[in-house]
Amino acid sequence: MYIEWTETAAEKIAGKVQGQEGYLQLKYDTDGCGCVVSGVTALWWVNEPEEGTEKVETNGIPLYVEKSKMIFLDEVMKIDFVAEANSFQLKSPNQILNPRMSFFNKI
Repeated sequence: MYIEWTETAAEKIAGKVQGQEGYLQLKYDTDGCGCVVSGVTALWWVNEPEEGTEKVETNGIPLYVEKSKMIFLDEVMKIDFVAEANSFQLKSPNQILNPRMSFFNKI
């Protein structure tokens, strides 16, 4: 799996964590979705990567993804920031996986 950060998204993440120690995780959140297939991706800033996560290849900011949820994601993706929506966007060459992806500081 490879995830490309756009320059805009990388700058926005840097501004949100402001040098704070931690790890960025692409969380496939299924709480309240009723089914694991109906999950929603989000970016979580955490103290330590959760057990069962794997560091994925990126062009910059290190990112961890739950191994068991990788099946729901594409092999090549991009994380961008859309100013008009004030949110991150997760997309691949085939689809937009989440047009309004949230960031949560869990530290």
